[in-house]
Amino acid sequence: MKQIPVSGAIILRTNSTSHQKEIFATQRGYGEYKDWWEIPGGKIEQGETPEECIVREIREELATEVKAEKVLGVVEYDYPAFHLTMHCILCTIISGDLQLLEHENAKWLSKETLRSVAWLPADQLILDKIEEIL
Repeated sequence: MKQIPVSGAIILRTNSTSHQKEIFATQRGYGEYKDWWEIPGGKIEQGETPEECIVREIREELATEVKAEKVLGVVEYDYPAFHLTMHCILCTIISGDLQLLEHENAKWLSKETLRSVAWLPADQLILDKIEEIL
C-alpha cells in the first residue's frame, strides 16, 4: 500500500471576544473527499521535517506564516488507496490573514463546536487531543 506522510497544522488562537481557545479548520474544495473538513496541511517532501513541511504548506495554502510549536500527536490511518501518517503540529500565527487559496471554506472551532463539522476520517483520530488543549 502506498505510504503518504503529511503534516497537519493545529492553528491555535484565543478568541478576542469570548476569550475561548479555538483551532482553524478548512473544508476541502476538490477531490474524492470534497466538502469534508480537515486540519490544513500537506505532504512532507523528501528531506523535509514535519515542522518545515507545515510552515511551507500553510504559507502555500493560506498565505500565512506560522510557527511550529510542538507535535501534538501522530495519526496512522488506512484509506482505501493509501496509508496516511499525519504529524499533527500545534502552530501559532506569526503573520498573515489565513487566505483560502485552495479550500472552499474555513472556520474557527472551539471545544464546544469542534465536532460540529464532518471531519475526514484520519483527522477524527486527533480530536480528543485537540479537545484537551481547548
